[in-house]
Amino acid sequence: MEYLKWSNQDSIATITIGRPPANALSQGLLRELSGVLDEIEPNRDIKVIVIHGEGRFFSAGADIKEFTTVSSSEGFANLGKYGQDLFDRMERFPKPIIAAIHGAALGGGLELAMACHIRLVGENTKLGLPELQLGLIPGFAGTQRLPKYVGVARAAEMLFTSEPITGLEAVQFGLANHAYPEDEVFEQALKLAGKIAKKSTGSLKATIQLLNYAKNEEFYEGSDKEAELFGEIFVSDDVKEGIQAFIEKREPHFKG
Repeated sequence: MEYLKWSNQDSIATITIGRPPANALSQGLLRELSGVLDEIEPNRDIKVIVIHGEGRFFSAGADIKEFTTVSSSEGFANLGKYGQDLFDRMERFPKPIIAAIHGAALGGGLELAMACHIRLVGENTKLGLPELQLGLIPGFAGTQRLPKYVGVARAAEMLFTSEPITGLEAVQFGLANHAYPEDEVFEQALKLAGKIAKKSTGSLKATIQLLNYAKNEEFYEGSDKEAELFGEIFVSDDVKEGIQAFIEKREPHFKG
C-alpha cells in the first residue's frame, strides 16, 4: 500500500494514515482504506480498530490538488459519493472504530473522524470544516454528521465561519469523547481499544447496529431491532460464558 499502513496486535487493528505532512485524503488513499476494511471485516482475530495519522496531523483534509484533475460536475459528485459511501460503511462497520486525533482534523479529515464510533483528541487539536473558505462545501456528508454531534446552530457557525474548534471544545460540544495532551492521544486510544476488545464480538456488532438506529432518530424501529437482537444474543455461548464468569467472579473469555 502507498498511503496506509496497518497491523494487528492483541485483537486491535491499527490503521496509520501515512501521507505526511498533511495526510491529505486522496482518491487513492480512500480506495486503500476501503481495501483495508475488506481485509479486517472477516478477520475473527480483530475486534477493534484504531485510526491515527503519521506526523503532525491526523488529516488536514482532502487532497485539493486532485480537484484540478476533475473537470465536470458529475465527476465531483461521484468523488463525493464514493467518500460518503465509504464513511457510511465505517459508521455501520461491525467492529468499533476509534479515531485517535492529534494536530488537526480538518475538512475531509474531520468527516473521516466523524464516521468513526469514538473520537479521542488532543487538547489543542484543531477540528473544523473550512470548505467555505475555498468557495466549496463539504462533500463527504460533513453537513449531515456535524449537526448530529454539536447541534444545528453550532454546526452552522463552524461551517459559515470556517473557523476550527479545539479538542477541549470538541469534548464540550459533544463532537469528541475525551481530550488528552497531544502526545498521549494514541496511547489512550489503544488503552480504550483494549477494554473494548475484551467484549463479545456478537454484542459489539449488535450494539453498533442499534446505535445507528438511535443516530438516525428511528426510536421505534431501533427498539424492535433491540428486542430481536437481545433474543438472538441471549442464547449465544458468549452470554453463557459472561454469566458464568460473573457468578465465579472472574474475567469472561469470549470466543465470538
